[in-house]
Amino acid sequence: MNPIKSIAKEIVTTDIAHHYISKAYHLKYPGSRQYWEDRYQRGDNSGAGSYGKLARFKSNVLENFIDQNEVKDVIEFGCGDGNQLSMTEFPPYIGLDVSSTAIQMCINKFEDEEYKSFFLYNPESFVDNRGIFKSDLGLSLDVIYHLTEDDIYQKYMEDLFSSSRKYVIIYSSNTTKKYVDDKHVKHRKFTNWVENNARDWELDRVIDNKYSYDPSNPENTSWSDFYIFKHTSH
Repeated sequence: MNPIKSIAKEIVTTDIAHHYISKAYHLKYPGSRQYWEDRYQRGDNSGAGSYGKLARFKSNVLENFIDQNEVKDVIEFGCGDGNQLSMTEFPPYIGLDVSSTAIQMCINKFEDEEYKSFFLYNPESFVDNRGIFKSDLGLSLDVIYHLTEDDIYQKYMEDLFSSSRKYVIIYSSNTTKKYVDDKHVKHRKFTNWVENNARDWELDRVIDNKYSYDPSNPENTSWSDFYIFKHTSH
């Protein structure tokens, strides 16, 4: 057989195999925590929202807010592979994630930065009655619509708000609309949760996404906007 045709056949066969593996995985969705651990283990990253112009947009908003409000420290629930973090100037920072692989990636990436700490986050085994995990600003960036289980979502929101002294910034969709047919995505109207469960917090403002969602260009646009909450004592 012609060697070029042989290589082409091998590439096509490999692509077909990957397609069916991906389809089978989609049908056997393992839950949000295992999905992200599996994703990082196979070498995938945190997604397009943590790279390129979307990440730069997020960094600019966060850095401006931190500077203008004299934020002294930050805790992020869902730090992922750390690429967004590497593009953003933060004060002392704690990053938590459900994926041990992602946490190890961050530990390795930021090993020389002593003001950054990383911990594995298991919402089912996380109780911080002493307030050890407490910062001026709590962050949730492109996480909430990946919390497909209702009990995990509930606990995540409780932990996020209870770990924040002054501000919570959520970057997410805020709707129950279904944009894509993806088992690892479940959109939520999370402002309803805040109104009903975080009575000491109020929505201060919303910053619309500079690159609002375009289904023809999903890699460079987003359905997320910034929602900034302020504790009523401040």
